[in-house]
Amino acid sequence: MPSSLTKPFTDHPAKVGETYFEHFRIAASFAMLLLMAGAAAVIHALVPALCETTASDIIKRLHAKMSARH
Repeated sequence: MPSSLTKPFTDHPAKVGETYFEHFRIAASFAMLLLMAGAAAVIHALVPALCETTASDIIKRLHAKMSARH
């Protein structure tokens, strides 16, 4: 049984069938893609001719990945 110190790090990953480090890798990859989508959206806001579909393409890809995991 996990101690109260490790519970915040292990409970959720265990609920989704992952170890802490597996969950970290997946969550970090999602975070990086979201940062890239945000940067593309800012670039598009400044120069509408650039990154026209980049942010939405990334979001669609993330949605598909997340949906496939459940």
